[in-house]
Amino acid sequence: MDIKDHAAIITGGASGLGAATARALAARGARVAIVDHNEQGAAAVASEIGGIALACDVSSASEAEVAMQKAAEAHGPARILVNCAGVAPAKKVLGKSGVMALDDFRRTVEINLVGTFNFLRLFAEQAADLEPLSQSGERGVIVNTASVAAYEGQIGQTAYAASKGGVMALTLPAAREFAQIGVRVCTIAPGIFETPMLLGLPEAAQKSLGASVPFPSRLGKPEEYAALALAIIDNEMLNGETIRLDGALRMAPK
Repeated sequence: MDIKDHAAIITGGASGLGAATARALAARGARVAIVDHNEQGAAAVASEIGGIALACDVSSASEAEVAMQKAAEAHGPARILVNCAGVAPAKKVLGKSGVMALDDFRRTVEINLVGTFNFLRLFAEQAADLEPLSQSGERGVIVNTASVAAYEGQIGQTAYAASKGGVMALTLPAAREFAQIGVRVCTIAPGIFETPMLLGLPEAAQKSLGASVPFPSRLGKPEEYAALALAIIDNEMLNGETIRLDGALRMAPK
């Protein structure tokens, strides 16, 4: 898909992977709407790239519907959706303080998995009515974000790994269903990246994490995630696939 002049929606676009993707899409000429619960952060990125910011709890049906409508009013119906919104709590099922609260597990799944599905469904509903962009009938592209934890979840990542495993699992059936409307669905599973959470760790801890990556032995850069997202959007044959972006990292148990 040619990105120029098309409307794009980025969830979790106020920082990290989402912000880098918003910048990359805007640099290619897309009209970008940034959806995030962090209204101030979203507004800062939107101001930088000439986009719009929309405050939203991605797991809320009503708030997502309003965000999609406002984005369409500002830029027209979206052709591109990149789901980056997510949380990464670390908590054992049976820790020193007792058993994990069910609401802690539920919140992670609600944001990471339900939030992804929420925008995926609303995007597909809008895209189904758009004119095809190519002879093959392509109308839009969805890029979701999983994690290598979907494959090798570590101790303390039961909620996170389960939610990201769900994102990975919905990729192929969604791509198969949306084939009839010309909407592709792919997922990126990043390894250890320079997100606000990791950059908040001591420098020694960051270096140690980076050294665990076979090659290149460093933390991934958000711009590298954005570059893969754009490559997926550009390449019409990429569909129904989850792509690891991890420097050959395979996570240890802890």
